Amino acid sequence: MFAVIKTGGKQYRVAKDDVLVVEKLLAEPGVSVTFDQVLMVGDRVGAPVVAGAQVTAEVLRQVRGDKIIVFKKKRRQNYRRKRGHRQHLTLVKITGIAGA
Repeated sequence: MFAVIKTGGKQYRVAKDDVLVVEKLLAEPGVSVTFDQVLMVGDRVGAPVVAGAQVTAEVLRQVRGDKIIVFKKKRRQNYRRKRGHRQHLTLVKITGIAGA
């Protein structure tokens, strides 16, 4: 059984015991979180979400992603900007899919 959930502006296909890296959630490690925006469960497709469906997950830890370099330049204008960025992420483990 699988489901498609939406969190952090992205969509993820999940099944029980999957470990995901999602945008930062405001939850401590060990806490259970519930995703209510379930777009699909098995062969049931929502319009836009499946009514009564929920996906529960356990927060494993808060991490930061790899550093990316953002470099802007305009030629012949002496304009250069270099910035780095590390995204805050959350590791979650899917514990259950309800509403199948």
